[in-house]
Amino acid sequence: MLNIINDIVDISKIESNLMQVDIEDVNINEKIEFIYLFFKPQVEEKGMQFLFKNTLPTKEATIRTDNEKVYSILTNLVKNAIKYSKEGTIEFGYLKKGETLEFYVKDTGIGIPKERHEAIFERFIQAEITDKMARQGAGLGLSISKAYVEMLGGKIWVESEKGIGSTFYFTLPYNAYPLKETIDRKPLPTEKNETVRKLKILIAEDDEVSQMLVERFMIIFSKEILKARTGVETVKACRENPDIDLVLMDIQMPEMGGYEATQQIRDFNKEVIIIAQTAYGLSGDREKAIEAGCNDYIAKPINKTELQAMIQKYFGKII
Repeated sequence: MLNIINDIVDISKIESNLMQVDIEDVNINEKIEFIYLFFKPQVEEKGMQFLFKNTLPTKEATIRTDNEKVYSILTNLVKNAIKYSKEGTIEFGYLKKGETLEFYVKDTGIGIPKERHEAIFERFIQAEITDKMARQGAGLGLSISKAYVEMLGGKIWVESEKGIGSTFYFTLPYNAYPLKETIDRKPLPTEKNETVRKLKILIAEDDEVSQMLVERFMIIFSKEILKARTGVETVKACRENPDIDLVLMDIQMPEMGGYEATQQIRDFNKEVIIIAQTAYGLSGDREKAIEAGCNDYIAKPINKTELQAMIQKYFGKII
């Protein structure tokens, strides 16, 4: 239900030309690997094979585009592939073709009738098409993806055969050289001039994949990383380790939620930096997090650059 509400909000912004494009440096290889790790358990649970292909070396894989919109496009297509495939393989990645990157998500699912290849990108198509097969992969997700691709200067299409599978393609400009205005940006802790004081960090997260990804992002900052899977474990870890510098607090955890855990921690530790993280990203979540006692808030899927900049904000040019 939350996803539907967010999709409707996005469609409304697109329709009224209020959707903003935030251009920044995005490493496509990291984006692909993140999505692969995130969805891998779900695909393997269905007994299917999950593959990805990065064709550019890391140093050539950074382009100027909208990070969140690229993530949304890819995840929408991968989720559709998982939803409408029961066996076989799902593969995604990209190829460089001249001055464009051509992304693809290929599945061995139920396929789409040829006469519906264009209709599935129409908005609210599920309410307009009664044929059961025509509804597959249709709806707000694909129409939002189409709008995002076009905002970013690309195009999207599908090649599919009923009963055999589908391959969705979309393109983005390959503008691998950062624009001049980015030269004077403040360096992030991951760059060559970094000097990092190692922190003691607690990752409070019940999802194993999310926990693993956050740990990867935090490795550069950490002298020690502790982990907790429930709110109760999180409070206990903070009591037993008063020298913890930073808590990355998932809001949705079993036994006790992140807000309640934060309130209990603040009863005995006012100094530790607590950053709330939530998959919902609804309006007012940041205010709720601050009211509960968190120092800040970040929405999932967590952006590596954004998170590291937030750490730098609270710990300064850490040494």
